[in-house]
Amino acid sequence: MTAQQGVALIEVLVTLVILLFGLLGLAGVSSRANVAEMEAYQRIKALQLVQDMADRLNANRKVASCYSNGATGLQLSATSTTVPACTAGNVQQQTQAAADLTAWKDLISGQAETQSGAKLGAMIGAIGCVTLDDAANNIYLIAVSWQGLAKTAAPTLADGSTAFPCGSGAYGDEKLHRVVTTKVRIGALS
Repeated sequence: MTAQQGVALIEVLVTLVILLFGLLGLAGVSSRANVAEMEAYQRIKALQLVQDMADRLNANRKVASCYSNGATGLQLSATSTTVPACTAGNVQQQTQAAADLTAWKDLISGQAETQSGAKLGAMIGAIGCVTLDDAANNIYLIAVSWQGLAKTAAPTLADGSTAFPCGSGAYGDEKLHRVVTTKVRIGALS
């Protein structure tokens, strides 16, 4: 017997170690892909909810004030119990505004899709906000915030330093706070 004994076994062990590192890398890539897919799903769902409220606000624009508490804004989430009462417009418009806000709250809390009684159809910790952003021009800011899975930059207002108010402080770490917005301008109807 020569010094060659056991070389084949060492080669097999080295091959197994290399294969193990490759499989661990593949598992890591798969895990990150799942996180990215969930983040994308949540963002798409939030964009749908923002557009849904913008459409509802535009459809009932004569009582747009019913959709917000003015500059302080309105926040709806799974823990919200009721929507605010409205005194603008006629009874039919008020009823429509209340129905719109209730339906939007239900969508935000995930009631559109359930499994075994659990609400699955929304983002993690979703909060919807409607604020009268510019009273002089009758511009409303509609925002949906949720909790992300991976830390990124915290959302801020246009000044770059003030935390975005919709959902601020609701997710433990502001770097997990996500938000999408749109503005709706309500024209002066006569």
